[in-house]
Amino acid sequence: MAEPIELNDDAVERPRIKEKKRKRARIGSDERGVCYLSRVPPHMDPSNLRQILSRFGEIQRVYLVPQDPAAQARRKQGSGFRGKEFSEGWVEFTRKSVAKMVANMLNGEQIGGKRRSSFYYDTWNIKYLSKFKWDDLTSETADKNHTREQKLALEISAAKRERDFYLSKVDQSRALKSMKERVKKKQKIQETESNKRAGDVQEPKIIRKFPQNRPVTENTDVRIKTVLSKDFLAGVFSAGS
Repeated sequence: MAEPIELNDDAVERPRIKEKKRKRARIGSDERGVCYLSRVPPHMDPSNLRQILSRFGEIQRVYLVPQDPAAQARRKQGSGFRGKEFSEGWVEFTRKSVAKMVANMLNGEQIGGKRRSSFYYDTWNIKYLSKFKWDDLTSETADKNHTREQKLALEISAAKRERDFYLSKVDQSRALKSMKERVKKKQKIQETESNKRAGDVQEPKIIRKFPQNRPVTENTDVRIKTVLSKDFLAGVFSAGS
């Protein structure tokens, strides 16, 4: 029979301490408030934002969304600011009351601060998000990233299909061209061989025969003359009688 395991006080207290820490963290997250910035002034980064807003109360977390890469590229091409800029952001305060106060007090107001600051004349666009938790932001961001990754994967897959289709058509075109060239070459060889064979066979000479008149001999002339003389004399004498 196995001996019973003895638990000391430290082993019993550790789970209780962890549970208390989790409870305090859960209660603390319920007391926190989140403000949303619909526009982040140019040249402002998370450290600047934390430094300005921390004067009103303790800040837990700050998250700013980087500007769209296409817009950033256009800005750089236009000889604009080449640093990293942000489009929107969220700020989590330790207490909801502070978050509400900051949103109500600063929204629409000039940022101010030091005059040499690049966002001195910009205005705040900030709003308190009621019943909004930081976990909602992280889950929403994760969903957006997942959707963006899926869209990118679909675009890559479509591009690969188009590339494969184009390459297959190119291969087919090359194969047809090569086939036509082989056929032409074969026909040319056959024509050359047939011309050679035709040149080797000699065509028979055609000898045309034309009817020839017999040559007139001296005897024939004498006979014709003798006949003519007799006929002529006979006609003369018969006419006189």
